Amino acid sequence: MTVIEQRPERDVVAFPKLSDTQISIIAGFAGKRTFDAGETLFAAGESDFKFYVVISGEVEIIDDSSCEYKTVTIHEPGEFTGDIDMLTGRPSVVSAIARTDCEAYEMSASDLRKLLGEVPLIGDLLLRGFLMRRQLLLESGFVGVRVIGSRFCKDTHRIREFLSRNFVPFKWLDLENDACVNELLEHFNVSVEDTPVVVCPDGSMFKNPSNVALAECLGIRRAVSGEVFDLAIVGAGPAGLAAAVYGASDGLRTLLVDSLGPGGQAGTSSKIENYVGFPDGLSGSDLAERAIIQAQKFGAVLSSPTEVVSLVCDNGCHRLELSDGAHVQAKSVLISTGARYRKLGVEGCERFESSGVYYAATVVEAQMCSGSQVVVVGGGNSAGQAAVFLSGSTRKVIIVIRGDDLGKSMSEYLVRRIEQSPNIEVRYGTEVSGVGGEWWLETVDLTDIETGGRETVECPGLFVFIGAIPHTGWLDGSVGLDRNGFVLTGDLASDSGKWRLPRRPFLLETTRPGILAAGDVRLGSVKRVASAVGEGAMAVQFVHEVLKSS
Repeated sequence: MTVIEQRPERDVVAFPKLSDTQISIIAGFAGKRTFDAGETLFAAGESDFKFYVVISGEVEIIDDSSCEYKTVTIHEPGEFTGDIDMLTGRPSVVSAIARTDCEAYEMSASDLRKLLGEVPLIGDLLLRGFLMRRQLLLESGFVGVRVIGSRFCKDTHRIREFLSRNFVPFKWLDLENDACVNELLEHFNVSVEDTPVVVCPDGSMFKNPSNVALAECLGIRRAVSGEVFDLAIVGAGPAGLAAAVYGASDGLRTLLVDSLGPGGQAGTSSKIENYVGFPDGLSGSDLAERAIIQAQKFGAVLSSPTEVVSLVCDNGCHRLELSDGAHVQAKSVLISTGARYRKLGVEGCERFESSGVYYAATVVEAQMCSGSQVVVVGGGNSAGQAAVFLSGSTRKVIIVIRGDDLGKSMSEYLVRRIEQSPNIEVRYGTEVSGVGGEWWLETVDLTDIETGGRETVECPGLFVFIGAIPHTGWLDGSVGLDRNGFVLTGDLASDSGKWRLPRRPFLLETTRPGILAAGDVRLGSVKRVASAVGEGAMAVQFVHEVLKSS
């Protein structure tokens, strides 16, 4: 990129020029390549693409995701190619072409990870650049994947949620409101009945693909069948992500699997304002994205969507049976599958799930309700965060709680934020008693618990946050659970009568030696993001003890 005076700070971070000393260090990890003008260094959609530092000449980075040739930047001598997909192992989203005859240092992704680990001063510079480049690319109008579908279609919501949770850049074209939809459908020779339709960057088109098919097309699902890991982590919420970071950085062969994508319940939070070290707050999605990049920087393997259907233990060997019939073996296992939000139990709600009834409040759901009136059910922090977030894009937010005091279960800073928001109304002593609509949610019935008075409000979005239940059905007796399904660990595991070794279980160890649990899935855990992160990190120390004794 041509250096000009007073470049914006973000451009300086995204496209720094390396010093001669830095380049000489990088050269020790790389080989030299020459390219003729017009030659491709790597193409959009290419997996295992290389990292380059330009020695002479110029390299042009191109975005053709919207069927237009668009120059992102031009790298000159001393500058480097690549973004975060160098670390995640996903295909490149842009192309690199030699603008002139040029020479460059070439490095594989695995050698780049080695450089990041061994030379942190250079590694930090490259990583900051990678992260900022992705942010600038998205802000530039980058299209990536295109999703064509109705805002009222459950599968459209499923696909958008999956792409969002896996940090895949995409553009949603609303069947009802986007002017160019018919032209695109005609171009791809599909009808409205075929939607939702997904168009991948390589031009391939899918009619209502499954999450697995979509992941395989986009190169984001890792095949792990038959491999043996030191640590297999089931569930990529804060606890699982922390364990992946610490496990991989400690040199453990670490696998992290999730049935949807990184983040867990925290990933659906629009803004976490009380997480230590982030005074301005951060979204759950940002936290998850940074954590997964960090884990993959150290060599952790992420496979998503990968659903574990059972855990088999046999003489100290742990086997994860996957929904596709494959299996993974591990010397130790961390259960961090978290909890799932409780459903409301009002007749008709299930019919409108993902078409008006939601259990998360992210950009994906907020786009469905922009400018409308919505109802949020619940009095905890998740409900409060959702209400504050939704108030920024909706006409009115009605919070419904059965009690008479919002502060009983919600943090004070959220209560104050709600009280100061002119378009948030709190209905105390109230419950949702009914829902209505033909094809999608249109109305919600609110009933005063004391008087029985009933009101029907127009509402295309009902957001439910009324507690959670542990996601442990897949364990099917392989470890000890309490009567509510939470995993027993430590002294609780020891006292359950199911522990069989002479030593006592470690603090986070379950009734099965070598199998641990952390985060919301564990009985007695503190339901905070920071606590889950701490437990995930702590679990790795116990994994080392388990591996020593095995």
